[in-house]
Amino acid sequence: MNSTVKEIIEWIYCIIIAIVLALLIRYFIGTPTVVQQTSMWPTLKQNERLVLNRLARTFHQVPNRGDIITFEAPSNAKTGANSVKAEYDNEPQGWLKKFIYYVLEIGKTSYIKRVIALPGEHVQIQDGKIYINEEELQEEYLQKNVETDAKSMYLTDFVVPEGYIFAIGDNRMESSDCRYFGCIPIERIESKVWIRFWPLNLFGTI
Repeated sequence: MNSTVKEIIEWIYCIIIAIVLALLIRYFIGTPTVVQQTSMWPTLKQNERLVLNRLARTFHQVPNRGDIITFEAPSNAKTGANSVKAEYDNEPQGWLKKFIYYVLEIGKTSYIKRVIALPGEHVQIQDGKIYINEEELQEEYLQKNVETDAKSMYLTDFVVPEGYIFAIGDNRMESSDCRYFGCIPIERIESKVWIRFWPLNLFGTI
């Protein structure tokens, strides 16, 4: 083997290793993203750049109330809820399709929302407010005079199932969230919003 061929092979090895490491970091540790919608306004605005922390998914941690998370969009996101639980019936078949969908995230839609209620908690949405276990939820992050309306008759007075969370966007009037399609399985949570790095004047943890 001459030196040129050997050098080419070494470069190919290096590129393959770099790609594998990048994918592992992106899937298990963290990844950058861009805010594309207005559902978390004014907390997050369109075109802001964020770093997502994926360690919680890696270690199967339950999020805390108030955490801003991303999760895989349910299959009933466009049709609405017919129960308290969101539906996921679009599971890709075969290892290659799963790799493309879950690791490369091609063809997958994700939502960014705030965790409101945890497994086993009693949620009531009434008179424009949210009550958790019969106590009004204090939401200082909302704009003044914002009211919360239920989007589904199944999700006005319910208990969050075990293994699920209830998440809503801060921009209540413009957010398609768990009020519409149901509670999200914890296993479908992809990441927690960690750092905003653009615009620079807002740089910091969230």
